Amino acid sequence: MKDIKWIFILFATIAAASMIGIGVAIGEKSILGIIICILVLILVMGYGFKTKAKMRQEGRL
Repeated sequence: MKDIKWIFILFATIAAASMIGIGVAIGEKSILGIIICILVLILVMGYGFKTKAKMRQEGRL
């Protein structure tokens, strides 16, 4: 088994938390909360994929 890439675990945790936040915001009927959580999810997942591609290109993955 290779080394754990802790940064990806952090990205996954933040993304999962924002998905949970979307559900909570829907339950609370908070449009602002839904929008904020969706934006956080898009930013975190996009940055995670970008980081993964960069690491793969550098041969560190």
